[in-house]
Amino acid sequence: MHNSSRIPAAFVAGVLFALAGPAWAAQDQSAAKPAASGNAAEGPGPTEVTTKGSVELSAQRIDYAAVAGTITVGATDAADAQLGPDGKPQPGSQLALSEPKNPAETPPVAHMFYVAYFKTGANAEDRPVTFFYNGGPGSSTMWLHLGSLGPKHVVTNGDTHLPGAPYQLVDNPDCLLDVSDEVFIDMPGTGFGRLAGKDAGKAFWGVDEDAGAFARFIVRFLSKYNRWNSPKYIFGESYGTTRSAVLANLLENGKNVDLNGVILLSQIFNFTSDIDAAKRNPGVDLPYELALPTYAATAWFHKKLPQQPTALGPFLKDVEDYALGEYMHALALGTGLSNAEKQAVAEKLHEYTGLPVAYLIKADLRVNGGEFEKSFADAEDMTTGRYDTRFLGPTIDPLSEGSEYDPQSAAISSAYTALINIYLRNDLKYGAGQTYLSDALFDGVHWDWTRHGEGGGFGSAGGTNVSADLADALKTNPHLKVMVNGGYYDMATPFFGAMYEEEHLPIPETLAKNIEYDWYESGHMVYVREECRKQLHDRVAAFIRSSENVNK
Repeated sequence: MHNSSRIPAAFVAGVLFALAGPAWAAQDQSAAKPAASGNAAEGPGPTEVTTKGSVELSAQRIDYAAVAGTITVGATDAADAQLGPDGKPQPGSQLALSEPKNPAETPPVAHMFYVAYFKTGANAEDRPVTFFYNGGPGSSTMWLHLGSLGPKHVVTNGDTHLPGAPYQLVDNPDCLLDVSDEVFIDMPGTGFGRLAGKDAGKAFWGVDEDAGAFARFIVRFLSKYNRWNSPKYIFGESYGTTRSAVLANLLENGKNVDLNGVILLSQIFNFTSDIDAAKRNPGVDLPYELALPTYAATAWFHKKLPQQPTALGPFLKDVEDYALGEYMHALALGTGLSNAEKQAVAEKLHEYTGLPVAYLIKADLRVNGGEFEKSFADAEDMTTGRYDTRFLGPTIDPLSEGSEYDPQSAAISSAYTALINIYLRNDLKYGAGQTYLSDALFDGVHWDWTRHGEGGGFGSAGGTNVSADLADALKTNPHLKVMVNGGYYDMATPFFGAMYEEEHLPIPETLAKNIEYDWYESGHMVYVREECRKQLHDRVAAFIRSSENVNK
């Protein structure tokens, strides 16, 4: 999926799965000398460019400096330690002494693109800083940057497909600058960032490799902008939450950087519970059980239930209890389930989802994400959104078994792509003559899902689970707070799955109180719905205020 701030469809089809401090000087915007790159011929842009802006938040005006630029990191801690602040090998270092003449043979580095917003006049030491990133894996962070809590946001039109250009980018009254400085980071090889050196894709595109690069970026950022003593938060969406679990552990236990908080949006830690890949993992029924409340919420929203409840909350509580009770037991029986019992379960699922009883029996009571998206509104020849099931779009092939596209992605992707290109170049004065990569150009390099000992999580051919990474971070820093956010209408990373993962972290019961849950009547990108974006701001702001002074 080209727009994924989250999990791309290619992951589903392939691997296992288919979202006034220092003074800043503006630098010349002329094109940099091209460097060898793993995904583009052009080299990184200027180190940084600073512009000024302001935004009105709750009747208060906040002035800010916006810094767009790149920070270069090495592929390992040892290699990174030999790079100077300019990203070049330090004189006398092993990298400098052994630097080959052919740039393609140099050790791999990532020039990571970012945009940082600093509130003018704030004391950096007392000012929280929050690092944002999307997921994919393979996505830039344009979705969070222009959709969620930054100074600007893309205007979207409810749950329908946007008309064609021109699109609208407006000031964001829900910007987080009232409580925290913000840093939006594009993953290695996306945005205006570029990879360079030998086998650079393999060096940065993997669970541990990617998290290591982000850890080194954050450490370099803290030094560059003198933010070591600021309250620190990380904010990841979709695969960005997977990254956050590993990253939190690396920062806490590898970099001696205690975080104040980890903010998770549309979480997935355990990929064996992925509802899109469930049928390739027979015998593991947890994906169906954890997705059932999302199916039910979708049917409630579209008024497809045989008996429509008035309120969503109590209805979902009943569905959740059934999912982990009678439904889990029935699926656990497998072929031992009698025909009468199967009929009874199918009738109950019909009550909760609106899907026909005959279809549910034919599906052996197990409907994966793509099948639900295709079948839910089949009578109208409509396909349901994956990232946001409020969206509907015409079915491409009425005879297909599963959905063939995502109506929500189709509805908004063009607007985000157009406006990030305009905003960065026109407003932030960065990127002239360069290509903005909304997604990584993997060019045959596959994402490495195996674990290599840097984190505490488990990875194998059967799937990746990074739950132990976050558990280790919580246990080694008992002051660390975790905020879990999710949308009821998110089929890509169902909200009930996030709750299940958090409630099964291997942590003492005393640390469970460090985790809070916030749900929204929206989808994967909860912020595309205006009222939910405001809720997200208010809840994240309260979370930061409650945890920023935890050690003071």
